[in-house]
Order: sequence, then C-alpha cells, then structure tokens
Amino acid sequence: MAAPMELYCWAGGWGLPSVDPDCLAVLTYARFTGAPLKVHKITNPWRSPSGPSFPTATFTASGCETMWKGAVVCSLLLQLTVAVTGGRPCSARNFGHGSLVCECGANYCDTLEPVSLLPLGSYVKYESNKAGSRVERSEGVLHNDAPGKETLTLKIKTSQKYQKIKGFGGALTDSAAINILALSPKAQTNLLKSYFSEQGIEYTLVRVPMASCDFSVRLYTYDDSEDDFELKNFSLTEEDTKMKIPILQQAQAVAKKPLALYASPWTSPVWMKTNGAMTGRGTLKGKPGDRYHKAWANYFIRFLDEYAKYNLTFWAVTAGNEPTAGDIIFYPFQCLGFSPEHQRDFIAQDLGPALANSSYKGIELIILDDQRMMLPYWAEVVLKDPVAASYINGIGIHWYLDFLAPIDLTLSITHHLFPKYYLISTEASTGSYFWEPRVVLGEWDRGSKYSHSILANLNNYVTGWTDWNLVLDMEGGPNWSKNYVDSPVIVDAANDVFYKQPMFYHMAHFSKFLPEGTQRIEIQRSKWTDLEYSAFLRPDGSAAVVVLNRSHKDVPFVISDPGVGHIEAVSTADSIQTYIWERPKEASAEPPAQQ
Repeated sequence: MAAPMELYCWAGGWGLPSVDPDCLAVLTYARFTGAPLKVHKITNPWRSPSGPSFPTATFTASGCETMWKGAVVCSLLLQLTVAVTGGRPCSARNFGHGSLVCECGANYCDTLEPVSLLPLGSYVKYESNKAGSRVERSEGVLHNDAPGKETLTLKIKTSQKYQKIKGFGGALTDSAAINILALSPKAQTNLLKSYFSEQGIEYTLVRVPMASCDFSVRLYTYDDSEDDFELKNFSLTEEDTKMKIPILQQAQAVAKKPLALYASPWTSPVWMKTNGAMTGRGTLKGKPGDRYHKAWANYFIRFLDEYAKYNLTFWAVTAGNEPTAGDIIFYPFQCLGFSPEHQRDFIAQDLGPALANSSYKGIELIILDDQRMMLPYWAEVVLKDPVAASYINGIGIHWYLDFLAPIDLTLSITHHLFPKYYLISTEASTGSYFWEPRVVLGEWDRGSKYSHSILANLNNYVTGWTDWNLVLDMEGGPNWSKNYVDSPVIVDAANDVFYKQPMFYHMAHFSKFLPEGTQRIEIQRSKWTDLEYSAFLRPDGSAAVVVLNRSHKDVPFVISDPGVGHIEAVSTADSIQTYIWERPKEASAEPPAQQ
C-alpha cells in the first residue's frame, strides 16, 4: 500500500470549527479515491508546507477514516463537509437548531454545477435533507419491468398540461442591500453568485420596493415635497443609487438569463394621503381620476424612468403592497389602503392609462399583492370591470394568513374564474408571527414550510414564488419598526461571512431545476401518502418531479413515466428531492392541453 499522504489541517475548535478549504478538498479527494491519508490537526491558520493541493470544486465527500494521535479525526472534520452536487462542498456549521447552515465568505463558498442531463434511460436526482445533504446529486436508471403493486406509484401524465412557470426569487429590500454591502467585495460576489449564477440556485425573479418599507432604516418616499403634483422634485435616494441599483446590476452580470424585476410601492408621499402619515389607516385623497390619483400613477412612471437610466428595466409592477393594511388603525409600518373597488377604478382611470401611454406599455400589472384569503372576491370586483381588466396581467398573493384560507377555495377557484390572469406568490417569510423566534440558524422545518407552500401553490395554478428579503442580519433586520423575520441567507458582518440556511436549499430545488417556460403536468398517486409532489415538463423536453417528505421516516415509492420507464426511489426522512430525466422527442411532442 502507498504511504499515507500527510495533511495539516487548521480547525478553529471542536465546537463549531471552521476548516481550511484546501484541507476539505484533500479530505474529499481521499474519500473519493480511497487514497491513504494521515491528518494532523493544527491550531493556526497555515497550510501544509509541502503537501499537494487539490481544486475544491472537483470532489464531493461524505466521510472518511484517518488518524491523528490515534483518534479518528477526518470523520469529525467531514461532519462539517456536506456534499453539494459536483460543485464546491458546503462548509457546514451546526448552531444546534436541528440541521446545518453552509458558511460562505470572501475566500470560500459552496457551489452547484449547471444542470446536466443523462442519456435516455437514466435520471439524475438532487436531494437535500435534515441530516445534512445539500442539493446532492446522484444518478440511476429507469426500469421497464412492472413495479410492485404494493409500492406507492406516482404516475405522470404528460398530455394533461397546466400553467407555465415564470420563476422563483426574492426581494431586494433596503435591508437586504445594506447586509450585502456590509460584506467585503469578494464575499458580496459569492453571495450574488449563490443566488443568481449557474454556480448557484439561479433566481430569476427580484421584487424591488418602490422607496421605503419596514425593511428600511428610515421612512421616505421619492417626492416628499408638499403638493408636488407634477413630481418636479421626484428623485431616487441613496438607497437606490448607492445600494439597490449597483446590486441589481451585479446580480444581472452574474446571471445567465435576464432577471425579471418587479416593483411594489408600500406608500405614497404623505401629502397624497388622507391621514398625512406613512403608517396607520389611510388611503389616497380624493377619488380616482383626480389630481392625487393621477400624480400617484405618474409616480410609477417616474420610478421606471429613473431606473431605466441605469439600464434596469422591469417585467412588472404591482398596484401596491398589501392594500388591505392601509385600512387597519395604527398599522405599524408603511401602507396605502385600497378596497378592491378603489383599486379597480384607480387602475381603470389612472394607473392603467399611465402605463399604456408611456414607453412602458409592455410592463405587466399585478393586482392584490396581499393575502390569498381576499380571493376570489378581490379578483371578481376588479377583473369583472372590462376597462380595468384590459390593463391587468396577474394576481399577486402573500402567504401570511394561508391558514385562514383553503387553497382550493381561493387560488383554484380564482384560476377557473379568470384563467387569462396568472397567479404569482409575491411574498413569504418565516419567523414573522409574534410567537416565533426571528432568526433560527439551521432550522430544517422552515425550509420545509417553503417547499410545502411552493408545491401547494404550483399544484393550484401559481406560476412563480417570491421569497421576502434575500438577505438579513443575525437579528433578522435591520427593520426600522423592529418587524424582524428570518431569511434564507443571514449575514454576520462582523466576521465577513454569510450563512445559507435550509430555506436557501429548499428554494434551489425549484429555482434551479424549473426554469421559465417549464409547464406543470398531471401526476397521480396509486394510494394515499404523506409525500407532497408535483410534476413538470421542462423547456428542453425533459421531465421533472419534486418530492417533499416532511415525515421522520423514509418512504419507498416509484415514479412512472408510461412509455419511458419508471424510477425506483426512496424519499428520505425530512428531505426534498428533484428528479429529472430525458424523454424521447416523440414522447415529448404530445398535443398541448390545459385545464
């Protein structure tokens, strides 16, 4: 046997150590090749003076055996290394909340490989689980023999097609921008690549607040000059020009595909409002068609004008964030109240014509942008007016009161009543209820809540799902009103690192593998199961199935694609999996159908 390779590894303590990335790479190499390896633990951040170095992005790891003064050391170190497909492994940390986070900084960050398919007859599986896997890739073959009758079978039906996917993403709030810019330039780049590049989870949707919201450090609008109906004093702020705009430009630069930006206002300037304040119960003065409503509609146009100067164009705008909030006395942060009747008439007489008569007539308009419990009533009021409806493209929903509104009685009914108008989820966050802790680093169940919501929404005609803040700090802010929440990425600016939480990797199972143009298809189960799932045809003709297991036990099952074969699978306890396989061109070219 060859002499063991000598490896000198720095670890910063056995509780929550950080491990030299080069050491992780060599440990991974040894596990991958079976090469003998002797590890020496050192306590200063220097590397082997003579040992070889291997590129971190080449290998994956799941554990190994080695010795340091007679103790098994490599296995301990590799508990901190979670395989992440074929990219760089996760530098994992356990904060004692049930699962791991992946730590990134200026010099190291885990990555994912671009999606690559196997030849016909094989499939790829990506899995993340509570035990520590993070988008870990494996491969298998489809079988042509009949699966066992007792096994749970999920059978896809490609001839029954439903809605097409727009995308997945998050919001670039002032707070998110502040936290991104609190990192060193290299760490910022790693963060943006994690979200937007092919080495990351390939977000395409970005929601951008128009001026301030609760996730700002101050209250402001773009025109706080009293009675400036001509908007002569309209101007972007430093939050835009020095923070959000440069970040959006960088995000687009690392992304392979164009980002779909959409903007939402929280409040108008106070001189337009009935209560003269950005918070609390208040709406626009006057009535639709008057100078207040015209000025507010033109405020949207001026926002688009100013961002266009920085070569940033928008896919859509929403008519306003949570319009029902502005009808609540003492509402604690920025809001602007609208009833469905008021929103209908404002769109018909002011906002719709303003967009249509501008250079932004191609920008899409989304109504509601509020809790789904308002459906289908809100849509019925607004969309049954033919003038208002002619300017509208979609209906936005938030998830915070989903427990009060059965999904089939809200989203599915709305889709069937108004099939021409897409449904899109525009905001969600965990840690938002008053009884919940705000940031919980590594909690797996918060990621499962994301996937549960996404699957339920997709199975009820929703075309995309947008997380709330892309990034927050260790407290869940900053937030001027102290309305802290959790986020898929948490920044520890004092140490120039950020933590990618289970929520981040749950999002990956949708955003990376279901690109725009993916279409949901029928999937049927052979018997009752706790598993949650949805099936799709991707634009390249391949099929994809996402399976969520929120139980604490493994569940064997079969995915059946008639005429192609079946996959014999096991849904690991507390896991999410994405399966992708090629289909014959003739099998993919079925006549379109939609319901």
